[in-house]
Amino acid sequence: MLRIATVNVNGLRAASRKGMNEWLAETQPDVVTLQEVRAPDELIAGLMGDGWHIVHAECSVKGRAGVAVASRLPITDSRSGEHSVSFADKGRWIEADIKTGKRKTFTVISAYAHTGDETSPEKMKEKLAWFDAATARLTELRDDGRHIVFTGDLNVAHREADLKNWKGNIGCAGFLPEEQAYFDNWFDELGWVDVVRAAFPDDAGPYSWWSYRGKAFDNDAGWRIDYQIVNPQLAKLAMNPRVDRAPSYDTRWSDHAPVVVDYDI
Repeated sequence: MLRIATVNVNGLRAASRKGMNEWLAETQPDVVTLQEVRAPDELIAGLMGDGWHIVHAECSVKGRAGVAVASRLPITDSRSGEHSVSFADKGRWIEADIKTGKRKTFTVISAYAHTGDETSPEKMKEKLAWFDAATARLTELRDDGRHIVFTGDLNVAHREADLKNWKGNIGCAGFLPEEQAYFDNWFDELGWVDVVRAAFPDDAGPYSWWSYRGKAFDNDAGWRIDYQIVNPQLAKLAMNPRVDRAPSYDTRWSDHAPVVVDYDI
């Protein structure tokens, strides 16, 4: 069994200070993918604790973005931005090949899409270009027959069920038809599987992000914007997908909650 978790830590130093390491000890993931790391390479291993193999794509702008894959199993290879200008030096994409003991290559991706801004054509152009690059890269990786777990904070609620206040967010970045079209293409045309939605096809949520403002967390007024997306063969081996929502507002160590899936490999 391989347990994979993904979470936007909203700054690894703050998350570690607030309780992330206790969550890691309790949940025991084999692989955890992190977004918004916002810490230099030399600090990450110490913040994560002992026993992790770690690869990290740092943003060229200090204190911004940053994605990482931490694995209890050896990482045999990794790649970040060399295949796309939308990824290079942005701290928004890293791939890690995990040594599972199986013949088929097992690649885990930690991704962090741009937030976007519906009032800024330039920011939306950048966001959609990132999704174009992600789609192309996923196709390249899948063509050689490997297993792929595409994880991260993708900053898009795909359906009305993925956002509590969907009516109030019509026309807003994160809930725009042109963003959702990529997810339609992935799931309906290209055969990728949203593991959590496949397990809860008719449910609202489970949400993975809540604003720190107001009573969003207490009222479960959240967004489901953190994903584990896999190839169809691996989807058949996915078990017990869940969102590890904190029990209370004051026990949160990020504004996101981890998305956790077990894979029977």
